[in-house]
Amino acid sequence: MTATDDRIGRPTRRLLPLPSQAERVAELLREAVIDGDHPPGRRLSEERLCEELGVSRNTLREAFRLLVRERLVVHQMHRGVFVTLPTAEDVRDLFKTRRSLELTAVRTATDPDPEAVAAVGRAVDEGEAARDAGDWWGVGTANMHFHQALAGLSGSTRIDEFMSRVLAETRLVFHVMDAPREFHAPYLDWNRRIHTLLVEGDHTAAAAELETYLATSEEQLLTAFLAREAEGTG
Repeated sequence: MTATDDRIGRPTRRLLPLPSQAERVAELLREAVIDGDHPPGRRLSEERLCEELGVSRNTLREAFRLLVRERLVVHQMHRGVFVTLPTAEDVRDLFKTRRSLELTAVRTATDPDPEAVAAVGRAVDEGEAARDAGDWWGVGTANMHFHQALAGLSGSTRIDEFMSRVLAETRLVFHVMDAPREFHAPYLDWNRRIHTLLVEGDHTAAAAELETYLATSEEQLLTAFLAREAEGTG
């Protein structure tokens, strides 16, 4: 039997398709949500976005369909596409997901890639620079980069991609906090502690810090969401 004969009957390997233009547009819009450019409830103008991104309406609509599946936008008949308004239940589910991604990545970071740890440090530096400039919305963006970098300790491109979607939804949740300075400021020192522990190789202590960190953040956000939802039904 030849080497060629040996391959008969085996499934043919196929190259993964390159990202489509719609997928690239969806990624740009997702990044804009993470950066806080599109708040919850905002209507996304097809005309303006097509002009800004240099794409056709068909491409943009396909990107919208991708983001609908990610729960970042909703389509309302005869009204258009709007950025999603999260609920308290979304907060609970997002933090459950983040624990499975971030905590696992930190707990198993026994021998992390030095560049991955450095990426965590750069996000911490970014947040502190934004704080020093009085840019508290920029602090929130840096915080998203920090948590993306924590997930990046896993060394998995699939986890990186999924985490970016989770963080885009998380950024929408942050809009409920009326005082971004008071909300974000305490976490800057916490971010620094976690990075220092990672540099020292103490991933167990870093994970313990992160576990308390996420529980504290979830409680703050749930309190704000439940109060808002109570007002809406009162």
